[in-house]
Amino acid sequence: MRKIDCFLFAFVLIPTLFVGCENPKNNEKVEDFFVEDTSEQFKKVDTLSEKSEKTSTLEIPIDPNLSPKDRAKVLDIINKKYLMGQFDPSTDSRFSFIDKRYLVNPAQAIYMRNEALEKFIAMQAAAQKDGISLKIMSATRPFDIQKAIWERKWQGKQQVNGYFIPDSLKGKDRALRILEWNSMPSTSRHHWGTDIDLNNVNPAYWTKDLGKKQYEWLTTHAHEYGFCQPYSEMGKNRPVGYQEEKWHWSYLPLSREFVKKYKEQIKNSDIGGFLGAETALEIGVVEIFVLGINPDCK
Repeated sequence: MRKIDCFLFAFVLIPTLFVGCENPKNNEKVEDFFVEDTSEQFKKVDTLSEKSEKTSTLEIPIDPNLSPKDRAKVLDIINKKYLMGQFDPSTDSRFSFIDKRYLVNPAQAIYMRNEALEKFIAMQAAAQKDGISLKIMSATRPFDIQKAIWERKWQGKQQVNGYFIPDSLKGKDRALRILEWNSMPSTSRHHWGTDIDLNNVNPAYWTKDLGKKQYEWLTTHAHEYGFCQPYSEMGKNRPVGYQEEKWHWSYLPLSREFVKKYKEQIKNSDIGGFLGAETALEIGVVEIFVLGINPDCK
């Protein structure tokens, strides 16, 4: 969700290519995979406040069974910049390049947290034995990539749910229109390297035929590999946040901890550096959208 739209990190797709989607007007997240200038997307992220250096860290997966001491070792390297996507995953040893065999579009150059990727590979293999194909459409998106997606829509250069936002829609209302499906920069779970969009970002795809079978398999087995659907059906258990995303799955042993750290460290006033950022405080984007997730994923 929300999700849905560096020289080794990019979404390498031409603006008119739809990947794994039957009807783009059903969900603007399909447009998140469009890039106007692919050459620029292969440059390292250069607008962050600091350039990342190769990080030497303990490769300790975070899960509820870890001792407080071991968890502290891991969380010590999770700071505001990490949580807000202000780093370069291509130079961070906690991240791995995703091999093309696991991608919907083999031309993509994207990364994922090591622990999460390892579990996805195991999950994909198990699904394949049951005749279910699972491939990644989107994974880690740093701040600048999310900013590009957001600002194209804010400026009316990219459609939102099948149409361009009219100029008459201003401020908070304009932001809320985008936020139905797309995250503000600094607030996306895709910053963390734990969350993936699978197979197809068209909601209709997951309600019938092959997509329905894939979703049924995921709801039955994904938890066995540590994955949870953060943007579940909206209702009593999840009254606020993004629309339901059956394609969006999160590696819970890591992302659960990041949600806790985000709640502790980041305020709405910290959100900035992009067009429309002033609406974050008025909307309460942290409480409504970052924390407005499936209770099972908290």
